[in-house]
Amino acid sequence: MSRRFPVCNAKEVIKVLRKHGFELVSQSGSHQKWRHENGRQVIVAMHGSKPIPVGTLKSIIEGSGLDVEDFR
Repeated sequence: MSRRFPVCNAKEVIKVLRKHGFELVSQSGSHQKWRHENGRQVIVAMHGSKPIPVGTLKSIIEGSGLDVEDFR
């Protein structure tokens, strides 16, 4: 297993969130709010195919309650 953090764009993150039961609840500009039925919520900024910065991706993973391996 690699110790490096994965590099993902917004479309890849959304694909993982959908796979784990998250649904789009609202959008304001380029920011989408995704919520799970158990109350977990994350905001994903849609900026084309640009990679999401590592700190932002860490925050998304933490807020979603998913494992970093789900995003590899």
